[in-house]
Amino acid sequence: MPVLIATVVLVGLLCTLDLILTVGVVKRLREHTELLSERSRGGIALGPGDEVGEFSVSSVDGEPVRDSMIESETVVAFFSPSCGPCKEKLPKFIEYARGVPRGREQVIAVVTVDGPADAEAAAPSLSALAPVARVVTGRDADAVADACKVRGFPVVLKVNRSTDGRLLVMTDEVDVERPALTSY
Repeated sequence: MPVLIATVVLVGLLCTLDLILTVGVVKRLREHTELLSERSRGGIALGPGDEVGEFSVSSVDGEPVRDSMIESETVVAFFSPSCGPCKEKLPKFIEYARGVPRGREQVIAVVTVDGPADAEAAAPSLSALAPVARVVTGRDADAVADACKVRGFPVVLKVNRSTDGRLLVMTDEVDVERPALTSY
């Protein structure tokens, strides 16, 4: 009889431990689901319908680039030289940008750099982007990234003015695999 009681107590303790661990796993899964759903809703930048903040910067060519200058549908892309997916997406984006109807006027490429090593690594990207986009880098890139609330890379947004004059994100899922002319 004492062996039976000890066995029942042991099984009860194991079940209690299992229940505690299961509750912990379920709690953790809910946290991960929230994080994943936030990311899929464009959590690394502004999403469709969100208003772009104000910015006033200069391109690497010295051209002014301001939010107030954007009057028609414009593509704004964000890259980082230390980002693996950026290196894969950059050539596709350059091809896409070549097909944008009004060219550089409707394309802004933002290349963020963190220190001298990043700046050196960004040089080829900057020269490749210059013919097809108004390129912004350095502190100016940070200002544009802040205006679009970019927290990850790569990001390609399409922005435009609303009827009330606000600059809004049209889409945060620009397909750079397809020619720009068919997506406008």
